[in-house]
Amino acid sequence: MVQVTTCTLDVPGACLYYEIRGSGPVLLLMGAPLPSAFSARMADVLAAEYTVVTYDPRGISRSARDDPDQDVTPELLADDVHRLLAALGSEPAYLYGNSGGATTGLALVTRHPQQVHALVAHEPPLPELLPERAQLRAMIDDVYVAYRDDGPEAAWRKFLIGTGIGGGSVTGRQRDAGDAGPRIAGAGKQADDHCFFAHMLRPFTRYQPDIRALRAASAKIVVGAGIRSAGELPHRAAAALAARLDMPLADFPGGHASFGDQPGPFGQALRQVLAGTSAARR
Repeated sequence: MVQVTTCTLDVPGACLYYEIRGSGPVLLLMGAPLPSAFSARMADVLAAEYTVVTYDPRGISRSARDDPDQDVTPELLADDVHRLLAALGSEPAYLYGNSGGATTGLALVTRHPQQVHALVAHEPPLPELLPERAQLRAMIDDVYVAYRDDGPEAAWRKFLIGTGIGGGSVTGRQRDAGDAGPRIAGAGKQADDHCFFAHMLRPFTRYQPDIRALRAASAKIVVGAGIRSAGELPHRAAAALAARLDMPLADFPGGHASFGDQPGPFGQALRQVLAGTSAARR
């Protein structure tokens, strides 16, 4: 059984919860809004080769924030990760980011490229890179209104239909996200849903990556997407980002969040990608 060390880190305006497994180069697994619990099984898979760190973004699960009305932006989470990596040591780290965690990674590489050996950005949901960006902004605003007026279950349904994730249904999302499904179906923490819909969804989907800075960064960037999520908004956004960075789109098993219920195959695919980034640096 993999030993897990639990830690906290005070950052401006929040206290971050994180876990450490294994030994070797630091590999930080990031999600948003999914908390660290959904990366735990893949972290166990990778702990033989890496010091695997998982964390809860501020406002999600065990990472409390001082101001519950503060918007949670990619830049704010990138600053949190910057401080977390600094607390872990001075050597550049490997990063895997899924969904909003991928967007966080892009913001971190833009601001602090020296902290990153390589970033694997898996399906960052970046509607601003797509031709129908205006319609997608309107869809996201509709999701926000649904949350405000009718609650999280109505908002999740509009969000899944609008993005196409998991086939556009809660059932499909349960299939792709494993244990995340019950939370998305409305059985999880209200605080997580509130942080996501009220304070994270719109800032993250309005984010426009700095393509020039990413292309110039010393960190190696790999953009990935699930083989089962073609046509969904995050997959299309990942393809658009890869095209702007003049790189191929790396294939990963499953769908948008399959690292949760396919930790073995997904972890092996990630291991191979990370090995490629290490070879590229030599």
